[in-house]
Amino acid sequence: MGANEIQWSEEPERILASAQEGLTREQAQRRMEGGLANTPVTAPSKTVGQIVKSNLLTYFNLIFAILAVLVFASGSLRNLTFLPVVFANLFIGILQEIRAKKTLDKLTMLSAPRAEVIREGQIQEIPAEELVLDDIVIFQAGDQICADAIILDGQVLVNEALLTGEADELKKGLGDFLMSGSFLVSGECTARLERVGAESYISQLTLEAKATDTKQRSEMLRTLDKLVGVVGILIVPIGVFLFVQQYVLSGATFRDSILSMVAAVIGMIPEGLYLLTSVALVVSVLRLASRKVLVHDMKCIEALARVDVLCVDKTGTITENEMQVSSLIPLEGFDPAQGVGLKTLVGNLVTAMPEGNQTMQALHRYFRLPAQGSAEQVFPFSSTYKYCGAVFPEGAYVLGAPEFLLREDYEALRPLAESFGGDGYRVMLFGRYTGTLEGQALTEKVIPLGLILLTN
Repeated sequence: MGANEIQWSEEPERILASAQEGLTREQAQRRMEGGLANTPVTAPSKTVGQIVKSNLLTYFNLIFAILAVLVFASGSLRNLTFLPVVFANLFIGILQEIRAKKTLDKLTMLSAPRAEVIREGQIQEIPAEELVLDDIVIFQAGDQICADAIILDGQVLVNEALLTGEADELKKGLGDFLMSGSFLVSGECTARLERVGAESYISQLTLEAKATDTKQRSEMLRTLDKLVGVVGILIVPIGVFLFVQQYVLSGATFRDSILSMVAAVIGMIPEGLYLLTSVALVVSVLRLASRKVLVHDMKCIEALARVDVLCVDKTGTITENEMQVSSLIPLEGFDPAQGVGLKTLVGNLVTAMPEGNQTMQALHRYFRLPAQGSAEQVFPFSSTYKYCGAVFPEGAYVLGAPEFLLREDYEALRPLAESFGGDGYRVMLFGRYTGTLEGQALTEKVIPLGLILLTN
């Protein structure tokens, strides 16, 4: 779901107050009473009582209870030794569900308890949950966006890594959309809240993260349930037949007939297999927890064991957040006779850039050279256009993904770039831009000067 695709169930009346005055107290109060406040969302989940009930009131627990009553009635209490296995299985299931519930209940993607809002021309600091639709809010560097908003004034750099996985900052200004859950890296802006509470982007993500599919079960447990279902149907007539055979036909006492029947029926119920499965899953959950992995549902353990290939679109999600430059490779476009080395040219560009992400930090560590030129204009990395650049007296230089910088000219460089990519390198292109660099989409040719290979 995209940031601009979230829709109200019923579009409310909008109040387009000025950025200087904001809403009045009466307007804000009416919005609060109308349910248009930035109230945190709570995903529906089982209560502790419902968890205990769902684990306790099962068909086989009923069978075990009846058998226990019969054994108790026969006066042979020492033959109740099958109950600890039943209780252990019950305890493990309840404990794991309660543990998962508490972990998910604590899951939150917002950590912005207070916000600065303009109301009746005055700047106030109020709890984030008291913000309402169309409030005029002031966001500053370090703030987390507490509700979806549109910038009315100012310019900021925004980090949306929590939402998109991209650690690069985005430059946003007048009319741009701020997604709730993102962070302001630098700058200050005034924005109007467009989506609040359950309608905000971060609330939709939170609900998806906490959602539980109760119908989906693992293959192992599904097969075990089928086995138990068949056994559950058979043990009732078999139990009756065994009791009649012992008590009526063989003339055994009531006590001996009950114990004989219970012993036979207990042997047919795979309670030990259930316990073994539960213990194996719990041990797996604990091992994953020691590696800081949140297990939403125990059935995912079996699914994880069946994974052969994991395909992701963001390698930084599963790799260590540390990059380093492996090498700098000159290309045909670079002329050593011009008197300035390729590493110096790249270093001039890198020095002019802020260390806003892991890639740029790695470049700063590698190209640690005194700058031999002052940049006239600097354009930080844009995830939209996939490059960063700077304008120097001698020309404009850009750095980014080869396919986005070269565009139609990329085919000539594709074999070389893809060969390095196949070896596990992240490939970046450094080049000279022949047009006027303005931080927007490139329209003129880029002369490739060198490739930068990074590893993670």
